[in-house]
Amino acid sequence: MNQDTIKPYSKAVVKLLKGVINSDEKVFSDIINYQGEIADYISTMGLELIVKQEEGFAYVRQMVFEDGTTIGLGRRQKLTFDVSLVLIVLRNILEEFDSNPTNTRSFDKYITASEIRDEIEMFLPAKKNIVTFIKDVNSSINKAAEEGFLVQVNQVAKNSTEEAIYKIHRIIKEKVTINDLDEFKKQLQAYGKTEEQ
Repeated sequence: MNQDTIKPYSKAVVKLLKGVINSDEKVFSDIINYQGEIADYISTMGLELIVKQEEGFAYVRQMVFEDGTTIGLGRRQKLTFDVSLVLIVLRNILEEFDSNPTNTRSFDKYITASEIRDEIEMFLPAKKNIVTFIKDVNSSINKAAEEGFLVQVNQVAKNSTEEAIYKIHRIIKEKVTINDLDEFKKQLQAYGKTEEQ
């Protein structure tokens, strides 16, 4: 194969096909510099390039055709209620964080597992189910991290009492919209009323 046929943005495309690219990665500058070329190239595969430069990441998603279908590149994995609740809570935390700017605040929102559990406890209206849910919340948090919505920023030894600290990845704003947030809150309120009866 002739090396001259390889595009200067080829490495960026390969990495984009594997997942989200953050602004601190070397290929992010290639994505910015060759944004139009990359978008044109991947469109032939039924994909579209999403660049959130101000948020610090880029990713690709499947195009949705007029009939509501996609090319079916990957299976959509349905998340459990527990993981969905964690994502909704994380999205809510990030929304509140962004809505209350201060001159000294960081661009990134950091949170511990226990803080996530505390938020979930306040979020759930059905008190009698909280104890059962909290037992499994750590696995739900781990799943959210596996899906890329949380990034662990510290190393914790196996038997350490130190707690994991996570950064909420801003990709969550793309995957969980304000409408999703509002709809889920309504569902929880309805669920809480049902539990009270």
